[in-house]
Amino acid sequence: MGGAPLPYTIPELMVLAKHCTEREDAATKVERQVRKSAAALLLSGRIGNSFDAIVTGASDKGTWVRIFQPPTEGRLDRGFKGLDVGDRVRVKLVRIDVERGFIDFERD
Repeated sequence: MGGAPLPYTIPELMVLAKHCTEREDAATKVERQVRKSAAALLLSGRIGNSFDAIVTGASDKGTWVRIFQPPTEGRLDRGFKGLDVGDRVRVKLVRIDVERGFIDFERD
């Protein structure tokens, strides 16, 4: 632009872009952790309550369900055999860890 030299070289721009991407990824991770911890805190007085849920994930790593009121996702700790993504189930809240953002259910 106007014959002025470029303020950064291509390698410098690549380093800067990589740094920005890493910072964005770190911020996203923190935001996700805060959302999970807030959901756990919101449910902290409801251990033992039952909820309608839908299976949102099923793999060797675990089975995940989303309850509707409040809209929150957690791990199905027991009673997950035979469930597939999209199945509707009734679950009971059995454990939370606010600090780690863990919400655990079992099939009701």
